[in-house]
Amino acid sequence: MASPAVEIEVDDRVIRVSNPDRVYFPELGFTKHDLVDYYLAVGPGIVNALWERPCMLHRFPKGLAGDKVHQKRLPAGAPPWVETVQLHFPRWNRTADELCVTELGAVIWAVQMSTVEFHPWNSRRGAVEQPDEWRIDLDPGPACDWRTVQEVAAVSREVLDELGAVGFPKTSGGSGLHVYVRIAPDHGHQEVRRAALAFAREVERRVPELVTTAWWRKDRDPAQLFIDYNQNARDHTIASAYSVRGVPNGRVSAPVTWAEVAEVVPDDFTVLTMPQRFAEIGDLHATIDDHVFDIAPLREWADRDEADGAETPTESTAASD
Repeated sequence: MASPAVEIEVDDRVIRVSNPDRVYFPELGFTKHDLVDYYLAVGPGIVNALWERPCMLHRFPKGLAGDKVHQKRLPAGAPPWVETVQLHFPRWNRTADELCVTELGAVIWAVQMSTVEFHPWNSRRGAVEQPDEWRIDLDPGPACDWRTVQEVAAVSREVLDELGAVGFPKTSGGSGLHVYVRIAPDHGHQEVRRAALAFAREVERRVPELVTTAWWRKDRDPAQLFIDYNQNARDHTIASAYSVRGVPNGRVSAPVTWAEVAEVVPDDFTVLTMPQRFAEIGDLHATIDDHVFDIAPLREWADRDEADGAETPTESTAASD
């Protein structure tokens, strides 16, 4: 039998949560109500990460034991105060109204609708076609260990420091690491992606034994780390800071300090450990908006690389892999 619904107060909202005792993470005995409590515990962090960004939802209507639903459109039945942004998808010539978080209540309502993971765009609804977030995705190959991720992260920080850019790292919640850099929304997705590739190539030049920028999987050494610059393409999303991931042990995409990068492992950060961590140290990405980087030097690197014969795979080509 379904458990009785409960009402959750979030600021000035009251949100009805149905089936609160449904187990979402069987290994942990972690329920839908527990998931609501998790997102309440990291509320300022998740709202900061999602603020006014179009957001795709990864929903598990029956918990991890059931099917996963990737949902662009806002689920039906949203209360009028849940805000959205309308997006156009040229490939299908369709539009969709995606969730656009402006308050914690919208996050909790999405959890009520069985959302586990939140995947925002790298742009905001006021300028959807101009990203304000450059994302460095350190994506290890199937035979690449965490130590390699840590080493490449250190080199990436070295390059960022030389550029004068401030990077904000977080675990991916999977096997990799993300670094976010706030940028001015002056360029389109294609140009930001091109700049991200130029950065990736510079890291590759410094540690070619560890890093690849080869796009096609067949051309990559599985023991190397791929810097996935295509995560800066339009409509490509990755799990936000503080998002839970749909894996059995409930790992979380966790902001970390640069000092911690050399010490931690992804399993340190789960739905069970993050609430206390957040209570103790708060949101490590809280000041990201104070450090806006101009990508002009990266665009110059991209010009140089292309003049030397380097090719930039098109987004349509990239999407086919």
